[in-house]
Amino acid sequence: MEHMAWKGRVKPGCKEEYQRRHDAIWPEMVQVLKEAGICNYSIFYVNGELFGYYECAKGVAYAEKVQAESPVVARWNEYMKDILELEMDPETGAQPKLEQVFRLD
Repeated sequence: MEHMAWKGRVKPGCKEEYQRRHDAIWPEMVQVLKEAGICNYSIFYVNGELFGYYECAKGVAYAEKVQAESPVVARWNEYMKDILELEMDPETGAQPKLEQVFRLD
């Protein structure tokens, strides 16, 4: 199973709204993530910064492709852009992958 980690920032004063939107995540967004093979997905917050981690049952490249081609993901990204700052990789349309430097199994 491949792993993916990303980082971002919540705009100042928007943490509660970020949390509210994820508490009410659209069922169709969850479906796209599952179709992409994404599982064990967690997002952590500290001092305005976000750290996301998920596992890709079908590989990171497949997960990126499914998300990049999804109109649901495009709508979600548009919905979140007023409260979220993300660096996006122009090649994949996703957040740049963080380099894994340690793993304990």
